[in-house]
Amino acid sequence: MVFWILIACLTALAALSVLVPLARSGRQHTAEAAKADEAVYRDQLNAIETELERGFIDAETAEAARTETARRLLAANQRAADEPRQSHQGARLRAAQGVALLVLPVAACGLYLFLGSPGEPDQPLQARLSAPAEGQSVDVLVARVERHLANDPEDGQGWAVIAPVYLRRGQPEASANAYANALRLLGPRQDWLTDMGEAITIANRGLVTADARRAFEQAVELEPTAVKPRFFLAIALGQEGRKEDAVAAWQALLEGADETEIWVPAARQELAALTWQGPEGESRPGSSREDIAAAGDMTAEDRQAMIMNMVDGLASRLDSDGGSVEEWNRLINAYMVLGNKPEAEAALAKALAAYKESPEQLSVIKDAAGQLGLSGS
Repeated sequence: MVFWILIACLTALAALSVLVPLARSGRQHTAEAAKADEAVYRDQLNAIETELERGFIDAETAEAARTETARRLLAANQRAADEPRQSHQGARLRAAQGVALLVLPVAACGLYLFLGSPGEPDQPLQARLSAPAEGQSVDVLVARVERHLANDPEDGQGWAVIAPVYLRRGQPEASANAYANALRLLGPRQDWLTDMGEAITIANRGLVTADARRAFEQAVELEPTAVKPRFFLAIALGQEGRKEDAVAAWQALLEGADETEIWVPAARQELAALTWQGPEGESRPGSSREDIAAAGDMTAEDRQAMIMNMVDGLASRLDSDGGSVEEWNRLINAYMVLGNKPEAEAALAKALAAYKESPEQLSVIKDAAGQLGLSGS
C-alpha cells in the first residue's frame, strides 16, 4: 500500500510539473474587449482635435498625443485580429492539460508494469547482507564483514581484510584497531605493522606517536630493508629534534635507491631541509606549494602524512631557532595549501612578533599574507 501511495504522489508531481507552467499563461483579451479599446482610442483622437481647435493645447502637444493614441489603437486592432489564433491556442492548452492529467499517469503505470517488478518483495538489510557478494556495494560488503566480526571477533583474517578498507575510507582509527587485532590473532607481519603505524600516524595528523614508532620499529626488525617503515622512522627522528640521527636515517634510506620511486623526492626534500647550509637570509628548502605537489603520485594517506610532517618540522625549527622572512612565508603558505587557516594565522602572528622591530621585513610578511587572504594587522 505504501508503495502505491508513493507512486500516486510521484505521478501527481509529474503532472504538476507540466500543468503549472501551462497554467501561468497570461489572460487573453477577448474580441469584445479589443473592439471596446478601439472605440475608446478613436474617441480620444477626436477629443485631441477638438482641444486643438479650441486652443487648449498647442500643435506640438497635439501631435504627441495623436501619435501615442494611434499606437494604442493599432495595438487594439492587432489583438482583435489575433483572437482566432489565441482561441486555437487555448484549445491546445486544454488538450495538453488533459494529456498531463490522464495520459501521463496511465503511461507511467503501464511502463512500470512492463519494465518494473511490482511483485518483488522488499529487500531489507538482513537479506542484502546474506546475498552473494558479487555485485554488491562496498558499504554492504563492509557491513557484512563487520557483522561477521561481531559474531566471531577472533577471526584474524577478517580483521586483516577490513583494516586497509577502513584506511581507504578515511577511518584511520578503525584501521589501526583492525590491524592490531589481526596482529594479536595471527602474529607479526611487516606489512601489517607498517600499515598499522601509518594509520596511527594519519589519525594523529602526521605525528609519529610512540605507538606508531613501536610498530615501525617492529616492522624493520622483521624486514630491515623495508622502505616504508624506515621512511616514517626518519620522519619521527626529525620531529623529535634529533637532527643528526634523522640525517643519517635519510641518507641510509636514499643510498642506492631507485630515483624513479615515488618516495625519493620526499625523502630528498626532508634531507635537504635538515642539511641546508645556504647564505644568511636565504631560506632552506621548506614546505612550499611546489614541494607539496612533488608527492602527487603517493597515496592520499601517505601524502597527507608526509606533508604534515614536513610542515611540522619547519614550524618546529622556526619556533626554536627562528628563521628568515621567506621561511615564515613558506610556513604560512604551506598551512594555507593544506586548508588549515587557523594554523596559518597563528604562524603569521609569530612571524609578525619575530620581526616587530623591522618595518621593512614586516611589510614583506604582511604583503605575502594579504595575497593569501590573511590579515596582517
